[in-house]
Amino acid sequence: MPKKGYHHGNLRQALIDAALELIEVRGPMGFTLSEAAKQAGVTPAAVYRHFDGREALIAEAAQQGYEIFADLMDYAYQSGQPSALKAFEATGRAYLAFARKYPGHYIAMFESGISINRTTELALVANRANGVLEKAATDLSQHIPEDKRPPASMFSAHIWAMSHGVVELFARNSPGRASPFPPEDLLETGIGIYLRGLGLVQPDE
Repeated sequence: MPKKGYHHGNLRQALIDAALELIEVRGPMGFTLSEAAKQAGVTPAAVYRHFDGREALIAEAAQQGYEIFADLMDYAYQSGQPSALKAFEATGRAYLAFARKYPGHYIAMFESGISINRTTELALVANRANGVLEKAATDLSQHIPEDKRPPASMFSAHIWAMSHGVVELFARNSPGRASPFPPEDLLETGIGIYLRGLGLVQPDE
């Protein structure tokens, strides 16, 4: 249903909100700028005053998503302090929580094909989000003997990949991929196995 009555000056955000709804329902390539304009209750010509094409609109949605994501990751990291282990585990759970709560943003960020280097602003906020997970990995890796310690960037990449995989395979309602276990349990146990392999969690924990 087209949105009506947006406040003057908020057209840009109205278009982003419309795009997010369309992305969630149809995917990032399943709508046109004209459809986004109709969803926002404006003429197609109005869209081009703010965005030069669909990719620019999706990139803006992705940038807003990364801003929310980075803040959520940072909150999760801080909530686990002063325990490096709890802070690290919390960032993994935050990834799944974000994907559930902000599916339109998540798709724009990770499934649209938009490069994080498309704009300087997008790259900065995407790197900030990654930086939180890497900071949590750095803190936790200090508890591993130096000769057995993986680089923090590798450590965080492993958990990011595991989180992303659980979301894509089991938390995004992929047809034919129903899991007998809740995605939260899959991620929690997967992280636990990984951390035990590094000697950070004892087998009975």
